[in-house]
Amino acid sequence: MSYRYLLFHKPYDVLCQFTDDGTNGLRQTLKDYIPVAGVYPVGRLDRDSEGLLLLTNHGSLQHRLSDPKFQHPRTYWVQVERLPDEAALNQLRQGVMIQGTKTRPAIVTVLTGEPALPPRNPPIRFRKTVPTAWLELTLTEGRNRQVRRMTAAVNFPTLRLVRVAIAHLQLTGLSPGQWRDLTPAELRPLEALCQ
Repeated sequence: MSYRYLLFHKPYDVLCQFTDDGTNGLRQTLKDYIPVAGVYPVGRLDRDSEGLLLLTNHGSLQHRLSDPKFQHPRTYWVQVERLPDEAALNQLRQGVMIQGTKTRPAIVTVLTGEPALPPRNPPIRFRKTVPTAWLELTLTEGRNRQVRRMTAAVNFPTLRLVRVAIAHLQLTGLSPGQWRDLTPAELRPLEALCQ
């Protein structure tokens, strides 16, 4: 079998699946962007999240990267409401309770300024009296809406969420809606996981 491995920059408001049975095709899906048959996303990004998505038809690799027991890192740039204090950042670093269980510790840093991202359409809500901050957050598990629930748990709600890396794979060079095949150098570490 010939395997395919694609990187895609998922735009805001796009479902992370190829069909949308619920609204008679009114919502955008991966099918609107990716004309490659037989590939499926490794993990998910919510409709209101953006960023890097890996798609493949290689089932065992999909399992290795999706199953939390293998602890593959995923990195996000997260715009939060207000300016998080050190106590909140330390809570995220140690793990927080969401849905009755504690998350694994996260690697968290405050970005020094707004990252170079394309504008979101529609833009996030802007409130002149409420500042925002950008965090870089690296997780090794992929629970449903985990980043949003974690920042909410420490009282700094997420306004914008962009996945910028999955393990060694980077979002760099892809505009929203663009996709490309992995390079041989990007593929080698992934192939090693399945040997």
